[in-house]
Amino acid sequence: GHWVEAEKLFEQVMESFKTKLGADHPSTLTSMHNLAFTWKDQGRHSDALALMRDCAQARQRVLPAEHPDTLSSLAAVAD
Repeated sequence: GHWVEAEKLFEQVMESFKTKLGADHPSTLTSMHNLAFTWKDQGRHSDALALMRDCAQARQRVLPAEHPDTLSSLAAVAD
């Protein structure tokens, strides 16, 4: 696939959302989640895991425990 292009786009989106919406905004966290999975698909497992942990912790702070995004992040960290 076009992982390099995807990675650049996800990084740009995440940084833009952080600046405009804040680090804990659900859209920012979704872009973080997407970037982590892009890194995982590229074989960058330690980078992906670190970012996914950050995403999961943030989602636990701002979303209900049973929210699908929270559960998705926790499952990704456990995987």
